[in-house]
Amino acid sequence: MNQPTKLRPLFRPGRLLVASDALTALRASGIPVVSVLLRHVAGDWGTVSDEDRKQNDLSILAGLRLISSYRLPDQSRILVITEWDRSSTTIEHLDDVVPDSVARRERPGSRRNPVWPSASYMQESHA
Repeated sequence: MNQPTKLRPLFRPGRLLVASDALTALRASGIPVVSVLLRHVAGDWGTVSDEDRKQNDLSILAGLRLISSYRLPDQSRILVITEWDRSSTTIEHLDDVVPDSVARRERPGSRRNPVWPSASYMQESHA
């Protein structure tokens, strides 16, 4: 008999902010926002590098920023960031954060801060 997997939250995500393009991409893929949030707060960091995975694991204890990345069925990616003080968690469509043209110009393995979009955020309703 199959029992549902129980996810144990590792931290409180704070206020949830979802970029409109991320919400559109998730809805188009049939993926509920809450499932992305649950994976993130349970420590399933998705497709981040091993270095980022280790940093996230340490950041839970140290109270630092947490980052997850999840690939959607259309191969685009969703980025989830919880601030160091756990005041908020933001869900972005990664193509909005780092446009393809910018990502292609970077050398493999180079690290840079993401370019944040000017688009407004949508707060997830509790309904």
